[in-house]
Amino acid sequence: MKQLLRLKVNGEDYEVYAEPWQTLLDVLREIALTGTKWGCDTGSCGACTVLIDGKAVQSCLVLATQAVDRDIVTIEGLSKNGPHPVQKAFMEYFAIQCGYCTPGMILAAKALLDENPDPTEEEVKVGLAGNLCRCTGYVKVVEAVLAAARALKGEGRDD
Repeated sequence: MKQLLRLKVNGEDYEVYAEPWQTLLDVLREIALTGTKWGCDTGSCGACTVLIDGKAVQSCLVLATQAVDRDIVTIEGLSKNGPHPVQKAFMEYFAIQCGYCTPGMILAAKALLDENPDPTEEEVKVGLAGNLCRCTGYVKVVEAVLAAARALKGEGRDD
């Protein structure tokens, strides 16, 4: 039986009806936030990564009912004033190939940099380990995250 859920997504309030078994990913896509990608239903690919209360989570593993009264951020809400430094770095470092994994990868990178503003290359690799990409080989992704860390600290490109 569907129940009314009140969700705060990207700073906006939504009222949605959802079955108790529906995932946050299901509900996000129903409210036309399609930047969050569906890839696996098992939390193993990271394509559906969103931020809940600042932490990167796979939205295919979170029931929509568990997201009530939480602050949810999707790729659409990452920045209201132009690209976020992580998004800019992904573009500048050509860390995007087909783009399917990119929203989840960017949100995972943001969560990592919020927790650790000066990560090492190895820490970036560990921080993004839950996000799979078949196209890039990760070298450019890691470079982009390290560049975003520098940008967030006010440092320029050094390459």
